[in-house]
Amino acid sequence: MSLTTGSELRQILRDKIDHKTKPPGSLGVLESVAVQVGMIQQTENPQVTRPHIVVFAGDHGIASTGLVNPYPRAVTAQMVLNFLKGGAAINVFCRQNQIELRIADAGVDANFEWIPESQGFIDAKIAKGTRNYLDEPAMAVEEVQEAIEKGRSIVAYISGSGCNCIGFGEMGIGNTSAASLLMCAFTGIDLEECIGRGTGSNDEQLEMKKKTLKQVYDKHRAALGNPPGSLETLACFGGFEIAMMTGAYLEAAKRRMVIVVDGFISSAALLAAISMERRVIDNCIFSHSSGEQGHQKMLDWIGARPLLNLGLRLGEGTGAALAIPLVMSAVNFLNQMASFESAGVSNKE
Repeated sequence: MSLTTGSELRQILRDKIDHKTKPPGSLGVLESVAVQVGMIQQTENPQVTRPHIVVFAGDHGIASTGLVNPYPRAVTAQMVLNFLKGGAAINVFCRQNQIELRIADAGVDANFEWIPESQGFIDAKIAKGTRNYLDEPAMAVEEVQEAIEKGRSIVAYISGSGCNCIGFGEMGIGNTSAASLLMCAFTGIDLEECIGRGTGSNDEQLEMKKKTLKQVYDKHRAALGNPPGSLETLACFGGFEIAMMTGAYLEAAKRRMVIVVDGFISSAALLAAISMERRVIDNCIFSHSSGEQGHQKMLDWIGARPLLNLGLRLGEGTGAALAIPLVMSAVNFLNQMASFESAGVSNKE
């Protein structure tokens, strides 16, 4: 069918929904999701095929100091192995919901060359962790660009397998600190409001985290530019996994894929992506509002309405894995539910 305008397609989708055997609006947010997926795919009969989640993993130089994280840096590599063995929460939810899972080594301080691609592993390592941004930028701009391009290529490859719905997760001790700094830089929200407990910091550790990150932000503020440059901001504060996820968002939107956004760190990477290409946001469905302090403020700044609020703060893409079945439900009711006419049910006058 040839459609002349986006508004015409939106109206066709809306009319199709309103003629289903239900009171108008009674499927709530699922109706909005169905319209959004139809608009992304430019069809009145959208489909979700071969949904994937990619977990990007990387280490952070700041984590070696212990100033911002209660867990040791070695946990990043240990959790990557746990993902590959199938023992993490994201594995459970992906198996349950028939979502294909890939684990990408963006910059973990460990050697994984022995792991075959058949286990869902993607070797995309830039370096064995970023530098300590207390002393210098976390990455060179050239490293950021390389990570973005690798993120793009990963999504291009997955899209070629028939996937049209994708979510991104992350693993990296210290990456809530990076996300807090990125959030402050891209949104202008006061840094202290962006910083949360991350992986379980107690009150004393949280205060040290806030003090350390203020020192970091003040050190690099002048290098960001006004307004902050996307690559420069990622270079100062980001991680390889965050930069790679930024490229993944850009490519997924370019390919008209449905993007299911996870939690705090994944949303921080999205801030970087939309600072480069605002239209990425049109492809994004926000899975949940996490228990991390800054996440809801970030969602409010974006203007996002998340599907779930479960108090999650695990990362890994777990919120996205729980939300993808809701996206599928929205598409399925649009395509499979009877209309008043086809079911012979009387509509209201």
